[in-house]
Amino acid sequence: MRIIFLMIVASAPCFFCGSCSFSEFSLFNQLGKIEASGPAYTVRTTAYSHREKEQRGKYGALTASGRRLRYGKIRSAGADWSRYPLGTKFRIVGQPHIYVVEDYGRSLVGTNTIDLYKPTLRGIRNWGTRRVNIQIIEWGSLQRSEEILKGRLHYAHVRKMYNAINAKRN
Repeated sequence: MRIIFLMIVASAPCFFCGSCSFSEFSLFNQLGKIEASGPAYTVRTTAYSHREKEQRGKYGALTASGRRLRYGKIRSAGADWSRYPLGTKFRIVGQPHIYVVEDYGRSLVGTNTIDLYKPTLRGIRNWGTRRVNIQIIEWGSLQRSEEILKGRLHYAHVRKMYNAINAKRN
């Protein structure tokens, strides 16, 4: 019963909007599992939390994109936006969750590391650092990434991402 519900919920937006980005494929096959539809990559992953003392709690539970951090079936992730643009959706092979790149961090820029949001410090410790295979479901927007970064160019790591995005777009 739950599988049927998930299939209906996941495909419902495409019934109402034939031009939506998911109209080309379904995230779920007949068995209710996520399809391997995009390219796969092996990446280094780390974990972060809004409970860390970094930046003296300046950002709280907000991502760099201004959205609240998410931890459920859809989860927030941070990455170098010039490699994995804002809005990139992926899954870790063998796990049921969908991650969305909504954040970035100084230590992620110029690396092939993705930071996974965990709501607790214990969750960070339990995850540690892992090399995992990810499956891209949908690429994010370089243009939207660039728009957000443009107002933050006084930070060296932001300039590095911004310049890398410009180099890709030209």
